[in-house]
Order: sequence, then C-alpha cells, then structure tokens
Amino acid sequence: MSDELLKGLTDEQLEKARECKSEEELLDLAKKEGVQLTDEQLASVSGGCGQKEQDKVCPVCGCTNLDISTKEIQSRDITVYVCPECGHQWQH
Repeated sequence: MSDELLKGLTDEQLEKARECKSEEELLDLAKKEGVQLTDEQLASVSGGCGQKEQDKVCPVCGCTNLDISTKEIQSRDITVYVCPECGHQWQH
C-alpha cells in the first residue's frame, strides 16, 4: 500500500499493519483499531487496484496463505508475494 494510503495512521497502527500476514488480518486490524478505510484503501487491501485472483494463490504449490508486501520500483508500487509453504516468490 502506498504511503499516500497510509496517511492519518499512528506509528503504532503502522507497525501493527506491517505485521499483518494477510489481507484478512489487515482488515480485522482496521476494524479493531476503529480505522475507517477509504474506498481506495479498501480496494487496495481487498484485492482491487488491478490485483488478480490468481496472484493470491501460489502457482507452485497452490497455497493461499501468502505473505504479501509492497515495494516501490521506479515510482510504482509493486506487490510481492511469498509462499510460506514452498518459498516461491513473485511480484505483480
């Protein structure tokens, strides 16, 4: 998620968000913290913004419990997926 989407969160909330291993954990955290997500934030977390359903499944072993993070490459946010089962990594 881009820095723009994280504006308004406390340092503690940002740290907790970074520790989340899945979209579901992040959504649960937002609910527990009483954070209202904008439409753009919700779409980013829930699989919108160009994220494809097949990106959420490891193409090697079929695992769906992926570690997902974002990094910036050439001013673009790139989603990085890591399978905890087989270790396969890919980006979108």
